[in-house]
Amino acid sequence: MFRRKPQPQPISTEKILNLLNAVQDPQTGKGIVDLNMVHDVQIEDGNVEFTVAVADPKYPYQKVVDRESRLTLMGADGVKGVKVNWMVNTPASAPTEAVQENEPTIIAVASGKGGVGKSTVAVNLSVALAETGASVGLLDADIYGPNCNIMMGVERPRPSQVKKMAPAENYGVKIMSMGFLVKPDQPLVWRGPMLHSAIREFLQEVEWGELDYLVIDLPPGTGDAQLSLAQTTSLTGGVIVTLPQEVSQADARRGLEMFNQLNVPIIGVVENMSYLALPNGEKMDVFGAGGGKALADAAGVDYIGGIPMDPNVRIGGDAGKPIMVSQPTSEAANAMRQIALDVAARADALKGDQPDAIQIEVIE
Repeated sequence: MFRRKPQPQPISTEKILNLLNAVQDPQTGKGIVDLNMVHDVQIEDGNVEFTVAVADPKYPYQKVVDRESRLTLMGADGVKGVKVNWMVNTPASAPTEAVQENEPTIIAVASGKGGVGKSTVAVNLSVALAETGASVGLLDADIYGPNCNIMMGVERPRPSQVKKMAPAENYGVKIMSMGFLVKPDQPLVWRGPMLHSAIREFLQEVEWGELDYLVIDLPPGTGDAQLSLAQTTSLTGGVIVTLPQEVSQADARRGLEMFNQLNVPIIGVVENMSYLALPNGEKMDVFGAGGGKALADAAGVDYIGGIPMDPNVRIGGDAGKPIMVSQPTSEAANAMRQIALDVAARADALKGDQPDAIQIEVIE
């Protein structure tokens, strides 16, 4: 006698929620169900549809969570198809126009000294954020020694159709630098007020358009440029770049304390040139080991991650092709990409508290 093959049990909402909770929000490391991000689960003939609600219209992990949710559910018995809708949470009391306003997340990249790769981090951070589909601006605030224009491969900004200055653009990033306005060998012998005026104009008189992120590459040290930026704009947070060695840590700590004095939140510490990967697979600690983590721990801030040494980082910077563009699958590029996503998530979280009530708007 033949036994009838058991029929698959209809999948339930409870099972869908249990499966989806295995999908983590990269920003917090918690399941998206536990975070109350999953709403309105509907099941019809094995086709599952649900909504993911986020607080930021430019949530940087949308593609990751979307992909992981689909893969997780499509592997379950009884699921034939998956549809994921995306929604935005906004305070119920806020006017409709407030949802459309696009206040950029402003990230300042700083160090206590030169030569640690601060501009390299700022440039690749900008390119990595643009990769996610965000609208990104890069402001080279190193008035005396601008080089972001060189590292981004642009010589001059595009012609402006309005009264404001137009930024240059490359790799999906809008760029403004004093390097566009002076000759390569022309020194700027300016006092503080002139520098303050230049930074204010770069922030207020440039045709940035609507930006999701504005990355500001600060000059080394803790001087006029940093003070001018804190007085001119509302910085979302600062990223400190250091090398593993103790001398670099001491200088970076000054930059970190500068942010504290200016009441700028610290997003975290990034360690550049963490190690050199050798052909045999071993890692050489050229500048020591663990300095970035030690600095973060001592200051009570987050350690975001380390970036390995790679000659292609320098080669690409000199050629105007950041490592994110020239060697996008390299270990250094992957490290910078992950750091960029982490920085973006932390900075977005600093912009404001989660709303108490929600209105829903679909992200196309």
